[in-house]
Amino acid sequence: MGEGEFEKIARLAARFRSVGAAGVLRGIGDDAAVLDGSVGGKLVWTIDEQVEGTHFRRDLVGWADVGFRSFMAAASDVAAMGARPWCALSALALPSDLEDDALDALADGQRLAADRIGAVLVGGNLARAQAVSIATTLLGTCDRPVAREGGVAGDRVWIAGEVGLAGAGLMALVRGAKDRRLRPAVAAWQRPVARTEAGLAMGKVAHAGIDVSDGLAQDAGHLARASGVCVVIDEERLLAHGGAALAGAAAALGVGPAELALHGGEDYALVALSAEAIPGFVEIGEVREGEGVVLRGRAGETALEGGGFDHFGRVPPGRPGSL
Repeated sequence: MGEGEFEKIARLAARFRSVGAAGVLRGIGDDAAVLDGSVGGKLVWTIDEQVEGTHFRRDLVGWADVGFRSFMAAASDVAAMGARPWCALSALALPSDLEDDALDALADGQRLAADRIGAVLVGGNLARAQAVSIATTLLGTCDRPVAREGGVAGDRVWIAGEVGLAGAGLMALVRGAKDRRLRPAVAAWQRPVARTEAGLAMGKVAHAGIDVSDGLAQDAGHLARASGVCVVIDEERLLAHGGAALAGAAAALGVGPAELALHGGEDYALVALSAEAIPGFVEIGEVREGEGVVLRGRAGETALEGGGFDHFGRVPPGRPGSL
């Protein structure tokens, strides 16, 4: 039998010492955290939830990875707005049979991710449930938030971070595939990293931006719709950006690298529409008048449908991003 609620809270509090961090007046231990509202800039506020059976399975990933992934998913939303992560709340819903060692590992993963991006966890909630659920609320600050709307014809399409590797990693784990070429892909899915510094650079010049959580084609479609433009992705540039790691993973799985790059999710790359080059970003396309997302290849242009993850849609079995 594991520890009770208050013992678990004490275990978590011991891992997250937040008072003394910039702008944090009261952290874990009270009914609510107290923050100093004079941190400056605009506040960017997001929440992301990782649910067992939807976002992860116990047989595919360790608890430290689950904690790390859950925090980075929220951090990526903040990065996509061109903001710097500041502080977070974490609500954990846990089955009664979850061992204390598993909780420790999950919290260690959260702490590692928070430290990696320079954020601090200031509180949260603990409840019992039938399956593990982790809801992360994250606050960030910025001078100029980057929205999905604002892209204009003549902009270029820029990307920071890989796309397709995480989807390949999940596919490899689900299949039980064993190949050394899949190791970078599995690592990309287990420990994705929010592109915080790239987001800050994007925030200075980009007209629009988004993170790739549900697949490049689908998320680029969000930019196209919000901005009222057509986003053109150059297949050759995209695959060159993916490099040997993506090509190797695709070959090991018997899947086309473009399929992985366009429809794999949870890489948390950033995509920006900007007339200017952005430090840390690579150009992969252009923006023109029209609508939707188009893939430009050697044989011509093809309109792309989303094909990525949809919580209330159906992802075909074996498609990147499907458990």
